Amino acid sequence: MTISSNELKGHLAMLAFSGLVAGSFALGVRVANDISPAAFTLIRFVIAVSILATFILTKTGFTKNVLKAPWRFFVLGGCIAIYFVLMFEGLKIASSVSLAAVFTFAPLFSGFFGYILMRQKMSLSILIALIIGAVGALWVVFEGNLNRLIMLQFGLGELIFFCGVIFHSLYTPLSRKLNRGESPLIFAFATTLGATILMIFYGLGDVFKTDLLSLSWMVWATLIYTALFASAVTFFLIQFATLLLPSSKVMAYTYLVPSWALLWELGLGQGVSIYNIGFGITLTILALVILLWAPEGV
Repeated sequence: MTISSNELKGHLAMLAFSGLVAGSFALGVRVANDISPAAFTLIRFVIAVSILATFILTKTGFTKNVLKAPWRFFVLGGCIAIYFVLMFEGLKIASSVSLAAVFTFAPLFSGFFGYILMRQKMSLSILIALIIGAVGALWVVFEGNLNRLIMLQFGLGELIFFCGVIFHSLYTPLSRKLNRGESPLIFAFATTLGATILMIFYGLGDVFKTDLLSLSWMVWATLIYTALFASAVTFFLIQFATLLLPSSKVMAYTYLVPSWALLWELGLGQGVSIYNIGFGITLTILALVILLWAPEGV
């Protein structure tokens, strides 16, 4: 199987995406109880949209049709806003690695939504890979406890975030369907702007209730990281990749997120035991390898 230069760029974009997303879990879990999810999400979107707007104004400039059919960006922005709010709600009571594992259910849902919206079909090998990845994710979430796995005893934090993952999975094929020729950068800006406007209605009250000056440096560092890297940059990367790769292969890289999350935790000085979850992480990596080399059609 040969990979074109454009496909290679898409794969590299999603490799960076998976590492940056994992960082948001590792940092987010450390500040999730220090600021409300709504306030955090609104502030990060304001920072992200400001960064994107500044970059566009200084590098390329806006085109006249940048906000053509603006309803598209409210739909897409709504999906992302719901995902991020539920993510930080989940991080209040769950571990970063556990939620990173829940995130790996995204390819399964993305493949389903890709078929519904774009009629993107799966080959048998892709379906098998998605099932393997889902089993690996469940193994990590339940820490290798077969009794909990059989009974599907999800923690509340994982259940909350699971709902968010559904919206994130919908975003991937939907962004490809709703793109009308905009560049990834412009599309990322418009989507972030849509998310910001929606979050103003939902989270402005929480921002007013937050004593911003008393927030710790860790909260501000996480805000800046998530705004710049886990919002602005990842929005661009995923939009860039969706124009070059099928939805199932774009989301395949979410299978690397638990491994990245472990590395982030180790890098931040947190002792993490992989004894109970190592098998699950191995399965998620195997699923990624199968997805990358699997043919797309049935």
